[in-house]
Amino acid sequence: MDSLLYNHGRNYLFNEIVLTFNYHFIALHLWSDFFYLKTPISIKIYSSVAQLPENWKDLAIDNIFMSAEYLEILEKSGPTNMTSHFIGLFQENELVGIALSQFLDLNKLESFGERDKCIKTSVRNLIFKKFCSHVLIIGNNMLTGQNAFIFSNKINKIEALKALKTASEKLKTIFKNKGLVVHVVTFKDFPEKDVPDFQLAGFQDLYQFSTQPNMLFDIPNHWKTEQDYIDALSKKYRDQYKRARKKADGIEKRKMHLDDIIKHEETIYSLYHHVAKNAHFNTFFLAKNHFRTFKELLNDKFLFYGYFLDEKLIGFNTLIKNGEVMDTYFLGYDDSVQREKMLYLNMLYDMIAYSINKGFKEIIFARTALEIKSSVGAKPQEMFGFMKHENSIVDLAIDKVFCYLDPEVIWKERNPFK
Repeated sequence: MDSLLYNHGRNYLFNEIVLTFNYHFIALHLWSDFFYLKTPISIKIYSSVAQLPENWKDLAIDNIFMSAEYLEILEKSGPTNMTSHFIGLFQENELVGIALSQFLDLNKLESFGERDKCIKTSVRNLIFKKFCSHVLIIGNNMLTGQNAFIFSNKINKIEALKALKTASEKLKTIFKNKGLVVHVVTFKDFPEKDVPDFQLAGFQDLYQFSTQPNMLFDIPNHWKTEQDYIDALSKKYRDQYKRARKKADGIEKRKMHLDDIIKHEETIYSLYHHVAKNAHFNTFFLAKNHFRTFKELLNDKFLFYGYFLDEKLIGFNTLIKNGEVMDTYFLGYDDSVQREKMLYLNMLYDMIAYSINKGFKEIIFARTALEIKSSVGAKPQEMFGFMKHENSIVDLAIDKVFCYLDPEVIWKERNPFK
């Protein structure tokens, strides 16, 4: 009897534990479903900065290239073949993610770049015109690096990336209603550590590609002046520095303010356009008022330096302060003077000197001119993106098409330091 009572009590206790466990499991499951149902991600797409929600600035605080001021620059003086949209991700009416999209109409371009004249370049241009002239980018085609989105810590990153993929479909519909078919959708530029997130978010059906690297210059904490940089160079590259500086004798560097930029606007654009037109490849050209608008809206966060020879403007470079990071931006120069005076190399040294003197932690030199940037100390960071073509047949061969769109650049990495 005692044994029966014991077993009965034990079974009763066991059943109670199971029921309690099941109750809590069901409650937890119901609660998770409730939580999920209460927090779906909704998407809003804005065509104007004036439409942005008030708290957009709270998410953009750590990246100037997502700020309303910078987005207004795109709106007021973006390339004529580019249309920008701004994406807000919401949970329960709270803004938890922001993103940038750009639509490029490559049919409006005067040139894709005139430096390379060969059969392969002609084939590339033909492919663009026929199959890839309408490109939708989630990201910023005018910059290098992850300037596509910012998510708050209140949102799951994988779910947010899924929402951005949905946003790209909504944008395709917006352009379709305007009579424009999006040929290619691409997400750019992301470091390798971000790639697994995209894969988990269902981007396996997009072609994953790697572009030319982003050239990054890390500034050691103990460097306080330009002399610290010079002292760190090996003899070969210290001699290169001295030779370049000597070649620049007679050139005067001036910090230019808004009035100066407006006064020299025609020359500035001519110098920029010469460099842009002779680049390896181009998908846009800046508007003539771009630098003026930049200075008007970003003030001291945008630096414009002119290089003068006998009172004539023969070159310029631009910098953007982005927190502790210095971003190099567009430049221009008179090619004949550039070669004689080693002007481009001197500009790189000037950017490094300014950034060290002002306590910045990193310089983003972007892509292009990889070897010369490497020779002053910049290191390559491989960047990745994702691409899908609207035509399923073309999409099957997108890897072959991409080889024409972004041909490999052969260059040798340098190490200028001791």
